[in-house]
Amino acid sequence: MVVMWTNSLETRRLLQLVLLHIAWKMGSGQLHYSVPEESQHGTFVGRIVQDLGLEMNELMPRMFRLESQGQEDYFEVNMQNGVLFVNSRIDREELCIKSSVCAIHLEVILDKPLRVFHVEVEIADINDNAPIFSVLEQTLLIPESRLPHSPFPLESASDSDIGTNALLTYKIVPNDYFRLSVVTNEDHSKSAGLELKKPLDREDISVHHLLLTANDGGKPELTGTLQIVINVLDVNDNAPLFNQSVYKVQLPENPANGTLITTTSATDLDEGMAKEVAYSFSTLVSARVKHVFQISEITGEIKVVGLLDYEDNNLWEIQVVAEDKGNPPLAGHCKVVVEIIDANDNAPELSLKSLSVPVVENSPPGTVVALISISDRDSGVNGQVTCSLWPPGLPFKLVSNFKNYYSLVLVEPLDREQVAQYEIVVTGRDGGTPSLSASKSLVVPIGDVNDNTPTFAQPSYTIFVKENNPPGAHIFTVSASDPDVAENALVSYWLDEKLWPLSSYISVHSESGKLYALQPLDYEELKLLEFQVRAKDAGLPSLCGNVTVQVFVVDENDNGPAVSGPSQDSPTLVKVPVAAGHVVGKIHALDADSGYNAWLRYELHDAASGPWRVGLYSGEISTTRALEEAEGGNSQSLLVLVKDHGKPVLSTSATFSVSLVASAQAAQSDARLSGLGRNTKPLADSANLYLIIAICSVSSLFLLVILVYVVLRCQSQAKEAMMYGPGTATLVCASEVGSWSYSNRHSHILAGVSGEAGAKSDLMVFSPNVPVFSSNGEVGNVKELVPNSSGEPKPPNPDWRYSASLRAGMQGAGHMEEAGGLRGGPGGPEQQWPTVSSATTEPEAGEVSPPVGAGVNSNSWTFKYGPGNSKPPGPGELPDKFIIPGSPAIISIRQDPPNSQTDKSDFITFGKKEETKKKKKKKKGSKAQERKEKGHSTTDHSDQ
Repeated sequence: MVVMWTNSLETRRLLQLVLLHIAWKMGSGQLHYSVPEESQHGTFVGRIVQDLGLEMNELMPRMFRLESQGQEDYFEVNMQNGVLFVNSRIDREELCIKSSVCAIHLEVILDKPLRVFHVEVEIADINDNAPIFSVLEQTLLIPESRLPHSPFPLESASDSDIGTNALLTYKIVPNDYFRLSVVTNEDHSKSAGLELKKPLDREDISVHHLLLTANDGGKPELTGTLQIVINVLDVNDNAPLFNQSVYKVQLPENPANGTLITTTSATDLDEGMAKEVAYSFSTLVSARVKHVFQISEITGEIKVVGLLDYEDNNLWEIQVVAEDKGNPPLAGHCKVVVEIIDANDNAPELSLKSLSVPVVENSPPGTVVALISISDRDSGVNGQVTCSLWPPGLPFKLVSNFKNYYSLVLVEPLDREQVAQYEIVVTGRDGGTPSLSASKSLVVPIGDVNDNTPTFAQPSYTIFVKENNPPGAHIFTVSASDPDVAENALVSYWLDEKLWPLSSYISVHSESGKLYALQPLDYEELKLLEFQVRAKDAGLPSLCGNVTVQVFVVDENDNGPAVSGPSQDSPTLVKVPVAAGHVVGKIHALDADSGYNAWLRYELHDAASGPWRVGLYSGEISTTRALEEAEGGNSQSLLVLVKDHGKPVLSTSATFSVSLVASAQAAQSDARLSGLGRNTKPLADSANLYLIIAICSVSSLFLLVILVYVVLRCQSQAKEAMMYGPGTATLVCASEVGSWSYSNRHSHILAGVSGEAGAKSDLMVFSPNVPVFSSNGEVGNVKELVPNSSGEPKPPNPDWRYSASLRAGMQGAGHMEEAGGLRGGPGGPEQQWPTVSSATTEPEAGEVSPPVGAGVNSNSWTFKYGPGNSKPPGPGELPDKFIIPGSPAIISIRQDPPNSQTDKSDFITFGKKEETKKKKKKKKGSKAQERKEKGHSTTDHSDQ
């Protein structure tokens, strides 16, 4: 007889749950495949590359890889054709036990850019397991007194398969006493039992043999059998009876050992020994249950003796037997169902799937830095995990793209110079009470990009270098820093020569920034070098910074004084008698240095050898006592020492010859000269005509040069100047009161009392309308006026006066021009040198101006001429008020009448001046001459 139990309502509910679970699983993955269990190696699963929309040629560059969640490598991908195939044997029963849905979750990960695909491979069950019974034979002891319809539970079969493959049906060989009874349990499993159809008669049949067959629902159908031996007993006809057929208990997981679950209780209606009951687990209970639970034989208490983990098993069914001590003993049966309640005993698990480092600092927001997976073995709220980042204020955030996956995404711009790397702690926290958490640390280094320009330590550098330095001398070191790293911070230096070629003066070491002077610097030629040093890093693209460097050349006393006139070949004639303090001549000297190095003083080599003295700073030679007419005819050579105030002191010497002439001898000489003058009157008239022609020519040429200058000045454009080349005279306005400084390349000129004049230097005429240096180093229009084609100098303006203000200004940015004018003299053309006025008093008079460069305001004092200094220069002498280009001057508008003596004495006649002065002497007579001499003597006392 075959008995099949089916329940349509339970079957439909089971089918709906299975379909819902499958649909949820399919929706949670991006790809879903199915493969039967026990498939051979190489079994085709699916074209995973094609299904993911990928190309075969991008698998290797993007590092295509397949990962499983802590399981064996059951699958592999053929990198040649993109096919997912079975790699090893899959036993569904071993992998998922009795789970209704068995799937292997795979992740396909690609880099550049980072992508993750979720692939789910469902393992389809095949009917490879037959139903089995825990024992091959079951023996039942049934007293003959049992009433019909009494149930007798049997050993239930189990099938490791699922679904229809595990849907068991029971059959029993037809007999007269027993029928098959099938009961559906709460876990939807079925239990078989026997039901007594009619009373047993031990005397008729003492032993019954039955065969129980269990069939599954697979194709082909598999079966299992159980031999049933029923021994019919006589006597003790009351079995213990439990007060509940089923005991249901809910117990939190992880209880302590010894925790009481429940107490079963059974009673027996018999008397005596047959009434005493002993409790035990049924022989049908598995060994796993006996390792976890323990029952008291006397009290029926069931306690925990092992680990109860919700994640391993959340429902336990225990068969309990209560057996009396009758003969034969009788037994009652009940079932204890223990439901395990989940506790939050599993912390979240975090794992880093991918980390793309370093992250360059110019990465845009939205860049994925890392992929993090998180899981929790608990269920419900205890298994719901949220992730967070620490510390706060990070430029990253977590974004959940897939279930149990988070991406670490950049949300703010990065700056490596502020933060070189980030140490991030990712914390996952579940929703249980108390909440459990897990953390994982990540180090995200920031990659550098070249986004910082080299910066110098100062906005500009000012350097002071003494002149005459050795070639290749190290004068300074510039330094620039770059906050980047590696090549982006490797700084190299070079000179910016876009405006002016500097390579012949200055060089910079490309690595250290050291500045070298390639040649000796000369203060007299070059006082200021202003240039830019550029610093460039080695990044791509490279960035540059620059700094302005000003190199001031500091003067040293490397030029000795140079002396000019009067000539030794034409001694100075002095008519005696003369009073004490009479000025007989002047020594003219110039020093090419500046400041104290150019401040000159004059001394007589042997001051006690005669009645002569020399002005300490003026160079004027005068008498120390009155000279009588009796001393006429004497001659004397004076050796004058000229020293500067530099360190060390440099000096030179000059010889000044004096010849004393008595008054009678002078009158005879004048008579001869007068007669000679009358004889040469036609010649003088002819010379005057030539002089007028020459003056007109020079004036016309001067006007033409002025006109050309104006035209060129209107057409010229702004120029920038930082250095002055040879022969270039550049005016720079030094103050608002009309002082000027100007420069020229130094001309090496040697001049003395004896010998030929020094080399010629052109007289330069400058316009007062000159620009000034601007703050950025640019200079306005500068016009240079060259001498006329005849090579003769142009006459200086008689309105010029000496001033010491610009002598102090020589220590600044301006250069002193050292050029002079030419005049005719007995010894040929002479070089005209700047001198101190003969009216300048000596130190003992208390009126000498401070020395040049002594720290006094350069615009607050000047040298001036005394009113009595109107004596014409003698033969071989220089005019006192002749202004030599190269010495500072202040332009002043004089108010003297045009016919005044001052105007006439200041006019240069290019060789005819001596003749004009002789005519004046002749007209004025001896009386006027005496008054002039008295005036001179009065002025000359200031030097004593």
